[in-house]
Order: sequence, then C-alpha cells, then structure tokens
Amino acid sequence: MRHTPIASIPAALSAVAALAVAAVASLTATSAGAVPAFAVQTGAPCAACHVGGFGPQLTTYGRDFKLRGYTARSGAAYNLPLSAMAIASFVNTQKDQASPPATHYNVNDNWTLDQASLFLAGGFGQHLGAFIQATYDGVARAFTWDNVDLRAVTDVTVAKHDVLLGVSVNNNPTMQDAWNTTPAWGYPYTSSALAPGGAPGAILGSLAQTTMGATAYAWIDSKFYVEGGGYGSIGSRLTTRLGADPTAPGNIKGLAPYARLVYQSDVLGGTGSLGLMAMNADIEPGLDASSGAVDTYRDVGVDATYIRNLTDGDTLAINARYLKERQHLNASSALGLSANKRNDLTDLRADVSYFWRNRVGVTLQGFNTTGSPDALLFATNRNLKPDTAGLTGELSTTPWGAGTSPLGPRFNLRLGLQYTYYLKYDGAGSNYDGMGAKAGDNNTLRLYAWTSY
Repeated sequence: MRHTPIASIPAALSAVAALAVAAVASLTATSAGAVPAFAVQTGAPCAACHVGGFGPQLTTYGRDFKLRGYTARSGAAYNLPLSAMAIASFVNTQKDQASPPATHYNVNDNWTLDQASLFLAGGFGQHLGAFIQATYDGVARAFTWDNVDLRAVTDVTVAKHDVLLGVSVNNNPTMQDAWNTTPAWGYPYTSSALAPGGAPGAILGSLAQTTMGATAYAWIDSKFYVEGGGYGSIGSRLTTRLGADPTAPGNIKGLAPYARLVYQSDVLGGTGSLGLMAMNADIEPGLDASSGAVDTYRDVGVDATYIRNLTDGDTLAINARYLKERQHLNASSALGLSANKRNDLTDLRADVSYFWRNRVGVTLQGFNTTGSPDALLFATNRNLKPDTAGLTGELSTTPWGAGTSPLGPRFNLRLGLQYTYYLKYDGAGSNYDGMGAKAGDNNTLRLYAWTSY
C-alpha cells in the first residue's frame, strides 16, 4: 500500500469546486419563489438559527424554533416551504483501503456527490410544522426517504409556568432533538460513506429510516425539557420501497420506549445545558425470528452543551456526550452471530467550535468507543474488540451565513476541510488485523462543498 502524494490535493480541490458549481447550478435552476427556506419564513438569516451561519448546529434561538414546531413566522405572508441541499467531497486516506469503499470507486483519492436532498420544511399556522427530507445518495446511487419530523404544538400556562406542549412523529430516534449532542445531529455534521467507519454505533444511533415513532414533550419556562414516547419498525417491504435497509439492525419487536430530559440555563455569560437520554429496544437481528429470542439493547446517555455569543460577533460552542449500552444478545448468540450473550458498548465524544464572525470556523472533536471482546462480532480484529479512538479537526468557511449571497438570501454555502486522526482502530493502535495494519493507516482527509437553497 502507498502513501498518497500531496500533488493530488490541488486536483481534489478542483474536483470539489466543479461539483460545487454543478450543485449551485442545479439549485438555482429552480423556479423563482418556489423554494423558500426557514430563513425566508422567519425573516432571519441562517446565522440566527445555526452556529457559524450553517446547519445543523443550532443556536439557542434555533433550538426554540425547532421545539415550537417550526412555526415562527415573520409577518402573515405564506411562503411555499421548499428547500434543496447538495454535498460534494473528496476523500483521501493515509493508506489505500483494502478494497474500494463502494462500487464505482477507487481504493483511494475518491471524489463524489455525497448527497442531494429536497425538503418540505416549514410551519403551517400556529400549531403545526414539518421537516421532511428526501435524499439521493450519491455513493450508493439510490434514492431514500431521509429525515421526517411532523409536529403539533401549543402553549399553556400551568401554575404560573409557561409550558410549550408538543408531539413529534418522526422516523429516527433523536432526530427530533434540539441539542447537538444526540446521535442524529452530533458532530461531524457532514461525513462521507467513502471514509473508513471504525467502531459500530449504539442502537440509539442505528434506527434511522427503518422506524416510525411518536413522542410527546413539554418545554417548561424555556429551561426544562421532558420527552417520552416509543418507536416501532415499519415493515421490511415498506422500508425497502423507501430506500432503506430493513435488515440493519433488524426488526423491533413491539415498541422501543425512548425518554429525554434536559435542563438549560444561562451560565458563564452563555447558555449551558445538561441532559439525559435513554432507550430500550428488543431487536430480531437481520429480521431473523427463527431463534424465538430477541437481542435487547439498553442505552443510557448523559450530555452537555455550552454556547456563548461574544461581543465581537464570534461564537463559542461546546458539546459532549457519554453513552453506555448494555446488550443482551440472546438471539444473536442462538443464531451464531455473537460469541457472548452479554456485551457492553461505551461511546464518549466531545467537540468544541469557534466561529469568527459566523464566517470562518474551527472545530476539534475527540472520540473514544470501547466495547466487550467478542470472537464472532469482531472476528476480523486481532483483539476481538470494537475499540476505536481519535481526533477530528475541521476548518470551514461560510461566507454568506448572514444572508448576503450574490445569489440571494436563500442561497448558502460552506466549504470545509476535515482531518480524522486515529489513535486506535478496530481494537488496537497497531497490527489491529494481525497483518500489520496500523490505526493511522485510516487517517482521513476530506474536502467538501455544502450548498443549500
């Protein structure tokens, strides 16, 4: 395997620029007035809702807008709530991957259209709102339904406390969340399927697009958040028709309960939050119910955030999450998929971002996933463990987050460079596969262009 020459980077930049131009052309070709974004609805620029002037990291105003069902509106005029997005990128790993990461790609130096999405997103009156996303996956070359969040909200007063009551119907546990610490909206906010993946995730981040659920929540005095509900599988036939894989991770037997608590308050000149999240899911792995048993996953997480808007217009944002999963793998053990009936998985990650004038940002994240050794689940790893740890750094620019784009206030663009450095991969820092592979072989450089309209 070889080191990739630095000379490939200018070519990569040209490729990303070309894809960005193509994405811009496709977005701006839409008929005038047909695709307003949330910014048009609220009359506020992207920077009002999003840290650094680009989603999905939310400001405190953005959190409140989401919790209130996307219903805030500037004036009485109705705008057709359509939007579009495209992400293109170039991916380079320190050493060639053992095989191409996807069909039609090389073992290294890949550039691609990661995804292109259309949205129906907006408020409908004072009580109803929706965020619906359909996506073309440029790597898999397939269409899929993506995020769905339908909301109904109302304001009440209880014992002199202002209480926002809401219901969310959504297809991904934690995508309805307003804090950027959950699996659905946590950092990195954009990634590529062409990059090495590392450790498996907890069940709480693995049910996107294969489930539907409903949760009810209360937002009390804009400080206390309480939420509870449940999720169920939508059936393999419908899941397949919607472009998702019904076998990953499998069928939920019955309903999977989900709960969330958050306390948010002003602190140290900014806004801080401390939260809890929990989920319990009984899964028939790979849709195989022949064992008569299920795999039970119990996830409990603690998270915290801090955002401070500085007097010069800069923004500091910090997010952290600790997630612990208990696995009772009775079905997988009976089917010969796991060596153990009981395993643990622990995921710890934290990131800090600083954005200068909402135009140039720097983000650094540390991540560490550890788990029980299992001779069947992790048979390709020398240590039979999922342990993966490292750092991700990102430099990005969002020149028009304040709504000053020459293509109009609806257009926005972020250009970024990400670098992921692995300290540990698939259970070890070196020779993790028994054939001399190092964790650092998977170090990944990614350049991306992210447009929205």
